[in-house]
Amino acid sequence: MHTALTLVTLLAIVVTVSAAAGRFKISAPLVLIVVGIIGSYLDFVPNFKLTPEIVLVGLLPPLLYAAAIRTSLIDFQTYRRPIALLSVGLVLFTTVGVGLVVWAMLDVKLAVGFALGAVVAPPDAVAATAIARRVGLPRRVVTILEGESLVNDATAIVTLRTSIAAISGTVSVWQVGGGFLVSAIGGVAIGLAVAFVIGHIRKLIQDDVTDVAVSLLTPWIAYLPAEEIHIHGLDSQPSGVLAVVVAGVVLGHKSPRIQSASSRLFERTNWTTISYVLENAVFLLIGLQIRSIVDDLSKSDLTATRITWSCIAVLATVIVLRIVWVFPATYIPRMIPRIAEAEARPTPQAAFLVAWTGMRGVVTLAAVFLLPEDTPEREVLVLMAFVVTVGTLLIQGLTIPMFVRWLKVPGPDIQEDHLQEATVLQSVTDAGMAYLDEEVDDSVSDAVMHRLRERAIDRTNAVWERLGGAETPSAQYSRIRGEMIKRERDELLRIRKLGTVDQAVLAQVMNALDVEESILDVAYEDETTANREEDLRPSDPDAACEHLAAASTVPNPVTPTGCEECLAEGGDWVHLRLCMDCGHVGCCDSSVGKHATQHANEAEHPVIRSFEPGEAWRWCYIDQANG
Repeated sequence: MHTALTLVTLLAIVVTVSAAAGRFKISAPLVLIVVGIIGSYLDFVPNFKLTPEIVLVGLLPPLLYAAAIRTSLIDFQTYRRPIALLSVGLVLFTTVGVGLVVWAMLDVKLAVGFALGAVVAPPDAVAATAIARRVGLPRRVVTILEGESLVNDATAIVTLRTSIAAISGTVSVWQVGGGFLVSAIGGVAIGLAVAFVIGHIRKLIQDDVTDVAVSLLTPWIAYLPAEEIHIHGLDSQPSGVLAVVVAGVVLGHKSPRIQSASSRLFERTNWTTISYVLENAVFLLIGLQIRSIVDDLSKSDLTATRITWSCIAVLATVIVLRIVWVFPATYIPRMIPRIAEAEARPTPQAAFLVAWTGMRGVVTLAAVFLLPEDTPEREVLVLMAFVVTVGTLLIQGLTIPMFVRWLKVPGPDIQEDHLQEATVLQSVTDAGMAYLDEEVDDSVSDAVMHRLRERAIDRTNAVWERLGGAETPSAQYSRIRGEMIKRERDELLRIRKLGTVDQAVLAQVMNALDVEESILDVAYEDETTANREEDLRPSDPDAACEHLAAASTVPNPVTPTGCEECLAEGGDWVHLRLCMDCGHVGCCDSSVGKHATQHANEAEHPVIRSFEPGEAWRWCYIDQANG
């Protein structure tokens, strides 16, 4: 009962503090660490001891898997070079640099320094992406940080195990190189094998609950076998971390083929909840370690001054080495013509944000406890790991928003997102319409066909409408229909209270209302970048279709006050479009008249331009392309 009460209290604190931090727009991880530090010095708070087993087996696999299934395999492949340079190259670079500093400051064996370097080298997946998404960093930066944090733990753990072996003996170059190869190749192979088997099993599962249950088991199915396989002579095993990441990324990529839509929704909801609880609990647990770490320092013979300066030196080294590595790793490869032609050159501001977003997390604290008990100055090394973890979270975590504003780094453009979404939806809607025309046209009634066409068109128009500023018809529909559902649910609850209808029937009606409410076409806005939105800019004419390329000059509008036909007929419009050939102003397809499309078809003028303030996107009717 005492253990259950403790866990419930811990969870309640995590949820309460996280919710309060979100309400006041402050970083929940940082607040949770401070709460944990304060709690560690309260006598009535139990001593939560983080062990390697709890973190590396209990927390790390689900956290990595939850992040991996959301990671795009396409993006991972696109940015594989910068991800590899950070997750492998930077980890080894940091290990050596920190190792030399520890060796000089504490007068211990170089292997001991390298061990601590491996401990503090990998940034934390949770800390980096939580803060990066909150401040609205560019998607390229977030993707690289996520990819780095998924893979770097594997490099760090292999390096740490090699360093631990070197503390008590000698390690050959063959053992080091062979260990890395076994870890990487073995981890990837096991991850692919697990993804292959689980993918085939999930194709056969018809029940959504069973399918999600298999998903919840997958991270340990990948992690545990990898960690149990040992290669004799190399003192190494496949990386469980890589196995989980590979399995998660592959299964996430295949999910549209192996899962039903409802199963994907259930899986996403479950893993989002698990991630929310574990991620925030991790930061609270980090703070709760401080008292026991400080108490253990009494075993050390070093002076407080020397310990303090050593901790500061290691923290500074970790921060500086990342900056020193990132800029050359970003720009030197682009001196190669092939890479320079294939990849856009990142701005110095974006490179700096990658360099500055190097917060450490729970893996660092867990890994340091892997050091043998007889490791020289072990208690000081543990304190160093804690200082690096908390120091990077506080120093870098608190200053990232300031640097984003100061450097004027644009986040994802909401309008550009809507434009791309609308273009994709237009393409998939055309595919659906083609199916109706080719295979369904004569087999259903006109009323059914009309409903099918209207639903497909409304879905696409709902996104096009978001490019305007006022409340759109789709948003009005969602808002009013949402209020209707609330009234309908109130009536359902009244009937339930009477007890005159079977509860199973009432549950089915309630489920139908819930499903409809969940799929309403609500106007979506990403709050992380809402205050830093940029107007759309015309695309490069050279990259567009021939009609868009030819329509590069904006003509004078014939009726600058509104739609020409609506003004003549006394009608209303939703949004306005400008013909790039003659300057005709017509209303969009969300309007009743659809005069822009009507004019384009009658006059055979293929390109229109948005005639809304702050917008500059164009559309070609012939090639179904945007610019």
